[in-house]
Amino acid sequence: MTVDVETSPENRIRLSPWLRWGLLALIQLGLIAIPLADRLSVQSSGNVVRLAVVPVDPRDLLRGDYVIINLAITRLPAGLQGADGFNAGDRIFVELAPQVDGAAEPVAVARDRSKLGTLAIAGTVRSATAEEIRVDYGIDAFFLPEGEGLEIERMDRDRLLLEVSVTEDGRSLPVNLLVDGKTFRSDAIF
Repeated sequence: MTVDVETSPENRIRLSPWLRWGLLALIQLGLIAIPLADRLSVQSSGNVVRLAVVPVDPRDLLRGDYVIINLAITRLPAGLQGADGFNAGDRIFVELAPQVDGAAEPVAVARDRSKLGTLAIAGTVRSATAEEIRVDYGIDAFFLPEGEGLEIERMDRDRLLLEVSVTEDGRSLPVNLLVDGKTFRSDAIF
């Protein structure tokens, strides 16, 4: 037995235009908040590690100056523990060991995060040769107020470090740009 349900205008639920616009606004705010919530999660739950950088200074017409961050750990020696068999496009985890002088050094790599120590950053293999593995960590830009990019570009790279927050699952984001061990600019949310 089938029952026909009439979908006449009288049987439909009518929402006020204010309620419809309000729901639409809430959905849009939710979509905007998703990446911000992820960023806040990485910053609040991650371990902060300092990494050596090699800066280059371009400009973004909408956001001002930024420094392209070439991390020293983007080039890993092929002799590093666990470095066998990686190809371009592979997911990679790089275990980092903080050093006394400030910049953390890679000590091992793996495809599986659980095979490494407490501090490991996730990336994607760009290329792998017999000599080195090049890795992209997705944290290659640090935005600065207009006019400060050139100042950073002219500095000796040995004076610069980037503080990065790294979560247990390997996600990372830049937090502070350091000059001579002191915060030059912060990109922290709080």
